[in-house]
Amino acid sequence: MVVSFEVSVVVEHHELASAECSVAMTSEVMTLGSSALTLMHMTAAVGVMLREWRESRSLSQQALSEVSTVSTRHLSRVETGRAQPTPQMILHLAEHLEIPLRERNRILLAGGYAPRYADSALDDASLASVMSGLRDLLDAHLPYPALLLDDHWDVVDANSAVETMLEGCSAELLEPPINVIRLCVHPDGLAPRIGNLPVWAAHLHQQLRHRAAQTRDERHLALTQEVADLIDVDTLPPVGGPVVVLELATETGMLSFFSTAARLTTATDAALEGLHLETFLPADEHTRAVYGATAR
Repeated sequence: MVVSFEVSVVVEHHELASAECSVAMTSEVMTLGSSALTLMHMTAAVGVMLREWRESRSLSQQALSEVSTVSTRHLSRVETGRAQPTPQMILHLAEHLEIPLRERNRILLAGGYAPRYADSALDDASLASVMSGLRDLLDAHLPYPALLLDDHWDVVDANSAVETMLEGCSAELLEPPINVIRLCVHPDGLAPRIGNLPVWAAHLHQQLRHRAAQTRDERHLALTQEVADLIDVDTLPPVGGPVVVLELATETGMLSFFSTAARLTTATDAALEGLHLETFLPADEHTRAVYGATAR
């Protein structure tokens, strides 16, 4: 009886161990299979995103291969999800496709990699010196108007000369964030005072369409449509002349400006990438005299 009992116990333990081993192996295989499936999905997502950006740039695989020195065979394997690109390869292709920094982060995340670029708030301490320098440029442009705008043409800051340009605009449109594109074409904004509204609106619409094509940003696309809804873009005149001017009716008469825009070309923080300075300069002697008088 004793021997029988001991043999029975050994058998039971052996069966239990076998069962546990089988369960463990099955669980491990399932985990590996799930991980492999996730990796496949991530690789495919990255490939789709890179292909869409390439096509939006009207580049063939051959053309991208030539500028990036990545073989068409490898590009094809990446785009179809048959090859997993390294983060270095993603960033290399993104640079040649001129993909915005935020979108580069999204592609890296889709591939299971950490974002490469910071995306700070504009009032973050790390950006203080840059923002201070940009605001110094606003003040240095006085007595003429200058604005600091974000990538969607929302006002980040402006110098004191801008206030005279905003006279008569509805309080609602001047609630932060003020969007200068909307302000220019809206009937409760500057539109009634712009003497050459069709020309200026055509200029703004062209800028928006170009930026929307560059960024594929939904807000840019929505703002482009908003302008089209407020202004009949199908009848806008072609933009011509040596420069496009803004003719603005004021208490001191019709003022005429041309504008210049400057962007940071060395930004590595996504928040700074779209910032640009929009500065206005007199396009005729009357406007120069008006602002010259205010400076004295």
